[in-house]
Amino acid sequence: MIGLIQRVRSAHVDIADQRVAEIGPGLLVLVCAVPDDTPARAQRLAERILAYRVFNDDAGRMNVGAMAAERAVLAVPQFTLAADTRSGNRPGFSSACPPERAAGLFDDFVAALGQRHSPIATGHFGADMQVGLINDGPVTFWLES
Repeated sequence: MIGLIQRVRSAHVDIADQRVAEIGPGLLVLVCAVPDDTPARAQRLAERILAYRVFNDDAGRMNVGAMAAERAVLAVPQFTLAADTRSGNRPGFSSACPPERAAGLFDDFVAALGQRHSPIATGHFGADMQVGLINDGPVTFWLES
């Protein structure tokens, strides 16, 4: 699985002009499943994201994870992270997991987050979402499991 994490001051998801999820300081995680992903990989990505040290310690160094810092996490499914952009002017998506499997893997990922941490907020798989954020830093990392 792929997780693009962004340290944020705040983030939200709107669907059809309705706010469906919102967090204050924490992590916005854009999540994508690829064909060979498994529930175990979803769990491993969740563990890595919660422990990944992107928040400052008392010395001002990025040395604290979301769990230890007690920061919120907003998970948003985004299949376009698996886009093949190596040639041409249009991305290909054959390297993304089929939607039927990807939805279940996203649910596995969110469940793994929720078993270890709170608060967790989510976007909706397959929905036309508008995602807003105030990036903090900016601090952005690409993680894979």
